[in-house]
Parts: sequence; structure tokens; C-alpha cells
Amino acid sequence: MTERKSHLDTPAIALLIVCCAFWGLQQILIKSTVGTIPPLWQATLRFAVATALLLLWCRWRGVPLFSRDRTLGAGLLAGLLFAAEFVCIYLGLRDTNASRLTVFLYSAPFVVALLLPRFVPAERLRGLQWLGLGIAFLAVALAFSEGFLHDGAQHPAPNHLRGDALALAAGLFWGLTTLVIRGSRMATISAEKTLFYQLAVSAVVSPLISLALGEPWSFDYPTWAWGSLALQAGVGAFASYLVWMWMLRHYPATQLSSFTFLTPLCALLAGVLLLGETLTPQLVVALVGVTLGIVLVNRKA
Repeated sequence: MTERKSHLDTPAIALLIVCCAFWGLQQILIKSTVGTIPPLWQATLRFAVATALLLLWCRWRGVPLFSRDRTLGAGLLAGLLFAAEFVCIYLGLRDTNASRLTVFLYSAPFVVALLLPRFVPAERLRGLQWLGLGIAFLAVALAFSEGFLHDGAQHPAPNHLRGDALALAAGLFWGLTTLVIRGSRMATISAEKTLFYQLAVSAVVSPLISLALGEPWSFDYPTWAWGSLALQAGVGAFASYLVWMWMLRHYPATQLSSFTFLTPLCALLAGVLLLGETLTPQLVVALVGVTLGIVLVNRKA
């Protein structure tokens, strides 16, 4: 399959739901591990392992990664934006609650919807689709409203405002990464090479930031922490991101981005199913709202 499609089909929707479900679970994995493995050192290990897996995959599949195709500049830019997103997420979590960070992070689909049509007119959203995007975002905000408001009451303003700013920056970098991938020559290269740029650059940037922050480096961690890291690297940073890059090449990025609103709700559902947390009315309403928003964004003209 090499042609682009104007709307998401059943295979794409199924893949997106699986990816969002794992990305939601991944938030729990990161949260459970961050107290044992320092954040940026954890990111370093994650991206290094994922890069190695991708290299092995490409060697097995015969996918060229180093051929000249005039994508080096855009690829390095996408990699730096991708790395900046995760640095902001990890640093933001030091100053603000995960609920607040999640709400601000999911400003990314708006960045894509606002900027991408300037470079790719076919990605332009209509009025009803913008309404759907807004409904999905408000539904996510509702789902996290209790933690969001509680955090604002508990944290000193300078700290949580700095964390909120980092979360907004992460959302901006996420959206700009999608913009570079979809609006440049990278839109025509393999999903593997697109992902390689991002993982490889992040594997270089993360340890530099970790050293600058003075994080202690070690390999002496409990088995459960290594298991969490293995899932984050193998399934999260390698397999699921490879699927995402493939879909960015073949489907509208604005419609794909709308589906990512499922991810934070999947994280809350994972907490209910795996950690015994309460299924709140806000979560039920949010699930309905996100579903409605996604349907509106993906409606055919």
C-alpha cells in the first residue's frame, strides 16, 4: 500500500485503538518506574533499546536507512522536536500533576489542525470537524478535572505554572513533529526511516540532558523495573510508534490526531481495571464525549 487515503478505514481505526490503549497503559508504566529509574536516564535507556530494535528490524526486512533522499534536514528537525517533547514531559512532571500535564499536552491536535493545512490543503478541517475536535478536548479536560483542580490548590503557583508551560510546550513540539513529517519530503519515505530519525536523535539528546540534570546512572534495578522499561521500549517506542509513522504516511494527520484523545482516557480506564481505581461519572461522560468528537472529526463530506 503506497497511496494516501482521504479518510480512516477499519484497519486504521483498529490499529489506532490498540495503539491508544497501550499508550494509556504506558503512562502507568512510566509513572510506576520513574521513582526507581531517573526520568531522563529512563528515557535514554528506552530510546537506545528502541533504536537497536529498529536497526535489527530494518536489517531483517532490508529497509535502507542511510540512502540519500534529501530528508536529512527535515529528519533531524523532527528528531529534535520529538526529543524536546519528551524532555518537556519528563521535566514537567516534576512541577505539575499528571492530570494537568495530560490536559495541556493534548493541545497537540489543535496545532496540527491549525498549521498543517497551510502546507497540505487536503488536511483542512470543516466547521463540524472543528466542533468534534473541541468536544473531544473538553471531554478529556472533564475526565481529569478533579485532579487538575486539586493540583492547582496543592502546588505553589510558580511550580505548577512552570509545569503547565512545559506541558504546553510538549504539546506544541508533538504537533510540530507531525507537521514536519507530513509537510516535508519525509511524507514519502518509509515509516522505519521516519521513526529512526526520531529515536536516534532522542537517544543522543536524552543522556546529555540527564547528565546536565545530574541524574545518577545505574543498571542495578529490580526485575519489575526492567520489565516496565522493556515494554516501554519494545512495544511503546518501537512497535507502536512504527505503526503510527506508517499511518501518518497513508492517512490524514488531522484525523489521526483526533484519535489520540483516547489515550489519556485509556490511562484512566487502565487505572480502573488494573489498579482498582473508581470509575467516576466524569470518566463515563468523557468517554462518550471523546467518541462523539472523533466521529465528528472523521465524518465524510
